[in-house]
Amino acid sequence: MSSSKAFTFLPLGAIIQEFNIKGRNIVQGFPTAELYKQYNFPFFGETIGRIANRVSGAKINDLNGTSYQLAVNNGPNSLHGGDLGWGKREWEGPVTVEKDGKEAVLFKYKSVDGEEGYPGTVEAKVWYTQEKETEGGVEKEVLHIEFEAELVGDDVSETAINVTNHSYFILSDGPSIAGTEVTLITNKYQVVDSGGIPTGPIEEYPGVTPNQAFTLGEAEPDIDDCFVVNTDPSSVPVDTRSLPLQKVASFYHPDTKIHLEISTTEPAFQYYTGKYIDVPAVEGLPARGARSGFCVEPSRYVNAINVPEHKAMMVLKKGEKYGAKIVYRGWEA
Repeated sequence: MSSSKAFTFLPLGAIIQEFNIKGRNIVQGFPTAELYKQYNFPFFGETIGRIANRVSGAKINDLNGTSYQLAVNNGPNSLHGGDLGWGKREWEGPVTVEKDGKEAVLFKYKSVDGEEGYPGTVEAKVWYTQEKETEGGVEKEVLHIEFEAELVGDDVSETAINVTNHSYFILSDGPSIAGTEVTLITNKYQVVDSGGIPTGPIEEYPGVTPNQAFTLGEAEPDIDDCFVVNTDPSSVPVDTRSLPLQKVASFYHPDTKIHLEISTTEPAFQYYTGKYIDVPAVEGLPARGARSGFCVEPSRYVNAINVPEHKAMMVLKKGEKYGAKIVYRGWEA
């Protein structure tokens, strides 16, 4: 790992291992790939695919005129690509490339037909582009993330896809996210059942006002929900990269003066306050428990592949490209 860079990555899961601001790493993780393999039950920093979030009944009901059984790994449902989703796989890279006139690192992964039950062979790419911005005399560390995927081969004519990054952020000096001030662009969210599967309606999340800060306590609010930025599912293309980036969430901790902003082209984001984190002390790192990090996972609607009105945003056909962008921006001020 190079300490001169604000960000470090691993071929395992194309994981974001470090996000350093003035020497402080604000993402949860481990010092070695081997420790991620042993202990990364929370998906720290992983690139999640083939479908991020949950698929109801661990089954794709209708694709290529048939149905597909997926791994059952979250109650009755499938979560984050299955038992060995993309975040648990070795990616090719990092390779230094030029992307949009800037130096980037590229990771590639080939997900074969039938892997974790998913149809079709998919070639996936993740580009990480690091840069510094100065605004009002304050230096900001910026990471641009771009996802792309294509269906290759002749196994099927379409597959399902929904990729995100699963970094957990902690802006405080303490063991928990308590005291973090949170501002979300929207309070619209997908109402879910006890297993985290949307029941249909999009409603207003109680206690959250768009663009108005609220503070996280030691236990409340306890959030693990998909917030909807674009409430018109029919307008969401399978490749969102041509859409404008929107700042969907911002965070600040008054003790450390650390700020974090997250922007994306995606129509929704899962916001999770880390209730189920349970990682033992390893290699000099303390044990990490509930609320030792929070996630913002920009993505498509949850379980869109099984909802006729939402499905198109998650269906990747032969000859098309899936794409999405996320930007992390952090600084101390």
